[in-house]
Amino acid sequence: MRCGVPGTVRGVRRAMVAALVLLLAAAHVPAVAQTSAEADLARAYQPVLRLQEQPEACGDGEAYEPVDVDRILGSPDVALRGPWDRTNIVKVGPTAGDLSRPLDGYHLDFPGDVLAPGCVYERWQRRLAGEGPPTVYARVAAEAGHPGRLALQYWFFYVFNHWNNTHESDWEMIQLNFDAASPQEALSEEPTEVGYSQHSSAERADWGGDDMEVVDGTHPVVYPGAGSHANYLAPSLFLMRSTREGVGCDDATGPHRQLDAALRVIPSDPAAAREAYPWLAYRGRWGEKQGKLYEAPTGPSTKTQWTRPFSWAERSWRDASFTVPGGGLIGTGATDFFCVAVGGGSKLLRSIQTHPGTSVTVLAALATLLLWGFSKTAWRPSQPLPLERSRPWGAIITSAWAMYRLRPRAFLTVGLFFIPVGLVTTALQAVVFRLSALDPLVDEAGTRNAFVDGLVLGLGMVVTLLGFGVVQAATARLVLDVAADRDGTARAAYRSVVPDLRVLLTALVAAVAAGVVLNLSLALVPVAVFLIVRWSLMSVAVGVESRPSPGPLRRSAEIVRGSWWRTAAMVVIVAGAGLMTGPVVGALALVATGAAFDLVNLIAAVVYVAVLPLVAIALTYLYFDLAARAARTGDDAPPAPAGVPATG
Repeated sequence: MRCGVPGTVRGVRRAMVAALVLLLAAAHVPAVAQTSAEADLARAYQPVLRLQEQPEACGDGEAYEPVDVDRILGSPDVALRGPWDRTNIVKVGPTAGDLSRPLDGYHLDFPGDVLAPGCVYERWQRRLAGEGPPTVYARVAAEAGHPGRLALQYWFFYVFNHWNNTHESDWEMIQLNFDAASPQEALSEEPTEVGYSQHSSAERADWGGDDMEVVDGTHPVVYPGAGSHANYLAPSLFLMRSTREGVGCDDATGPHRQLDAALRVIPSDPAAAREAYPWLAYRGRWGEKQGKLYEAPTGPSTKTQWTRPFSWAERSWRDASFTVPGGGLIGTGATDFFCVAVGGGSKLLRSIQTHPGTSVTVLAALATLLLWGFSKTAWRPSQPLPLERSRPWGAIITSAWAMYRLRPRAFLTVGLFFIPVGLVTTALQAVVFRLSALDPLVDEAGTRNAFVDGLVLGLGMVVTLLGFGVVQAATARLVLDVAADRDGTARAAYRSVVPDLRVLLTALVAAVAAGVVLNLSLALVPVAVFLIVRWSLMSVAVGVESRPSPGPLRRSAEIVRGSWWRTAAMVVIVAGAGLMTGPVVGALALVATGAAFDLVNLIAAVVYVAVLPLVAIALTYLYFDLAARAARTGDDAPPAPAGVPATG
């Protein structure tokens, strides 16, 4: 019997081992099935990325595409630095294994200088792109407290963020939400909504809604902003105006190139994920250390959406991104100014940080020059009458303001002419681009195409200059009425200008055409500037002299002769400042109030209504100032207009 006991024990042991194996196998089968289902789900909804084309290397457009992280790890171009200082190198060419620990406070360092990137990062990107296809990382995530819901995330890794806040590395993502408890169940359902990451927030859209584009029924189309890689639902120019959204303009317009990206699936099981992608454990920064504004980001596993995707969606997703209108009631002056100002300011800030000594010296010199200029003029007397007298340029401005205050309602009414000018500009743009043979050009080349931009800008500029010329002439007539103590009105001023419109508009068109032709050649730009100043008083001459002889252009040249620099300074100071007020006020309203873009541009137009008549008055005083100076020197002087007494 004893001999039989060991055999029985061995049999029991074998049975227990077999049962354990079966249990382990049973436990492992769902994990394998789940991993397979995750991969199937990720392939089913893999996004389609459309990046802005870059016609010329190191030029405008999108130079970067999402790459495989393993392509930069182990590369001698990359260094791992410790938290002690910016120069300490822990290892050159760190591998995924080297990043398998948190390493808080550490950071990677790529080839190049964040503050002066030049084309270094782009050349590196092209070399990496030659080593393999673009890559997208997918993972399925759930969150405690949100049962029966599943998030499918796609992560994109770019080696450089070439936007206002330049920094090495850029992690972006989109997320699809399912009302499903498992990947298998999600395969038989549709997503309920989708969120596209944009700087510090994201944009929400209902799945299948009009806001988003889907290829083959399941693949969402993503339009990354050029340089920033913020993800958008549609190709347009987007304006971000807060710390949460980002500050600046994201250009996701066409033409585009579509990526054929490889898919990497990160297992939802944390241990399996770290085994497959050890770098997920790394909590340091994925790029150069440069302070908060230009600091490289940490990796995806440190983000809220990695562990709490639905809490992140509830807190950070918003219902829309703000597009810059292609042409509103009065154009896009304020929003365009905002885009240019933020971009230019960012470059200036980087330059100051890169070359602080030189930058401070230049800024100090400019401030000194400005203060010197203001100290070299007199602001008194600010008497609006008599008109024809020599005045320091400071007194020209204060006298113009005093004249404005004499008849504010009449001068404001003159300025209302800019509202129909804006309507005409918008209508002409619609006719030229949407109701003409140029419509296919806009659709195929993209609304931010340089040629299309040039036509839109040129058309708007021509109409605006023509409108401003008419306002100048009418303002000069109204100034004469006030000086003669007549009860002048804006209507009477415009009515009196009507007989001279043909002469005025012919001169304006000729001047604009000459300026455009000369500016086509960089060598002739100085000639264009010279002529613009010589002709800057042609509308005032029409307003003062009715039909000046020998014509508005030549008459303006006669008036300006001998005082070109004085005229140029006044045109830059007065007209330049006046034309800048609308965009500046509109841009400030954009940031401060969050108003709709069309409303912001309308605010800029209202500012023009109030400010540009003041500019026209100042140029009228400049006309009489030059006349008085010419009379003293014995040069040909413009005649004293009828109804205005000649004064010494």
